[in-house]
Amino acid sequence: MRLLEKTGIIYHNFITQLKDININWREKMKNTLPKDFLWGGAIAANQCEGAYLENGKGLSPVDILPGGPKLRNEALEDVKKAMNTDYGYYPSHISIDFFHKFKEDIKLFKEMGFKCLRTSICWARIFPNGDNLEPNEEGLKFYDALIDELIKNNIEPVITINHFDTPLELTKKYGGWKDKRLIDFYARYCEVLFKRYKGKVKYWMTFNEINIILHIPSFGGGLVFEEGENKKQVMYQSAHHQLVASALATKIGHEIDSENMIGCMLAAGTVYPNTCNPNDILAAQAANRENYFFIDVQSKGEYPSYSKRMLEELGVTLEISEDEKKILKEHTVDYIGFSYYSSRLRSADPEVMKNIKDGNAFASLTNPYLKESEWGWTIDPTGLRITMNELYDRYNKPLFIVENGLGAIDKIETDGSINDDYRIDYLRQHIEQMKEGVKDGVNLLGYTPWGCIDLVSAGTGQMSKRYGFIYVDKDDDGNGTLKRSKKKSFNWYKNVISSNGDEL
Repeated sequence: MRLLEKTGIIYHNFITQLKDININWREKMKNTLPKDFLWGGAIAANQCEGAYLENGKGLSPVDILPGGPKLRNEALEDVKKAMNTDYGYYPSHISIDFFHKFKEDIKLFKEMGFKCLRTSICWARIFPNGDNLEPNEEGLKFYDALIDELIKNNIEPVITINHFDTPLELTKKYGGWKDKRLIDFYARYCEVLFKRYKGKVKYWMTFNEINIILHIPSFGGGLVFEEGENKKQVMYQSAHHQLVASALATKIGHEIDSENMIGCMLAAGTVYPNTCNPNDILAAQAANRENYFFIDVQSKGEYPSYSKRMLEELGVTLEISEDEKKILKEHTVDYIGFSYYSSRLRSADPEVMKNIKDGNAFASLTNPYLKESEWGWTIDPTGLRITMNELYDRYNKPLFIVENGLGAIDKIETDGSINDDYRIDYLRQHIEQMKEGVKDGVNLLGYTPWGCIDLVSAGTGQMSKRYGFIYVDKDDDGNGTLKRSKKKSFNWYKNVISSNGDEL
């Protein structure tokens, strides 16, 4: 009897230990993300603030862009024409009036449990002409109030210094970033911000999607091309000026406050080869390098080895001084911020490439294995994990997903609800893959889905292309009350944050 009793006790203890191990293993597997992971959302001054001339603000590029994809594309292609055309309606002039409603919106962000908010500062609010010697105090006071409100609500400010917001006067007077004098104007602007918000803002990004200058040069660099100019030469020389400016900003930011984390920001999304044909693989590699080119410089401090041949074949000769090389080398970024919306597909076959389609500034072939959004963007959650691993393998610096989301048309039901299950599904799949990337070993600081509150689309000027957890009552023609209301995704994301991503 005693032997059987002892055997039973041993068996019982063994089963209990197995259960404990199983529970602990499950808990360990659930807790993929660190406790201090920065959950939040992302917006930009030029797409949400409005108040386009209030308190001494100068004009920004977005202020001359009309609503609607057709007219907006024309204006982006011909900035000179846009500066001299009255389109009647400009979405940015009021936008969603975040300038006056930010306290109301931050209250909703807090209710969702945001740990951080990624937003930007409008350069033309601080230096209306860009080259002013002294900053506009009224503009700074707005950001004082905004940043203080975030801190009061325990929301970490994550600030982009230039989010497609180079003052329009710098385009008129200097031709935008093609003129290297903008480096000094930008450095002056950065110094004001770093000093003003020392101890309040820790996370900074120098330029939003810096590689966009090659795809939408008027937005990315305030560029206007003259007849006969080598556009590639102008774009890459302008990009060089931005890279030097970014390194200077990193230098200034670290000198003013050693606690500052200064990052860069890339419009990311891995380019896949269309087939396993080696020529397709080379074509995809070249497309990826075109994007990584910028972050290679900002992260490694020098132009990559492949850039010599790449620039020669484009007919580009960069003017780079020894001082500039030194600045780039000595002042690299602390982390890599990036946006991810979709992967892309590339072929070396000219006949196949005739089928390429535009999508979010980047053209791509249709991937037969993937679905597309209402705006024709490829939906590829696994591509986020692939992109995370590629970036981390390449740079071995912390990553920060600062944009990701689904632009979609939302329907208001008769009871006032907005059942955006499609958005929940999109974000759930991407967060699942984000967690897989972290399990792969990627050091990830945080995740801020784009347009956490509905705002004006940068590319199309539409309000109907909605990303938010919060609905804003405004249509594509500017009509509406601007009333805020919660979508179904609001409470879903609130639960995601409170569970630190365990409950999706």
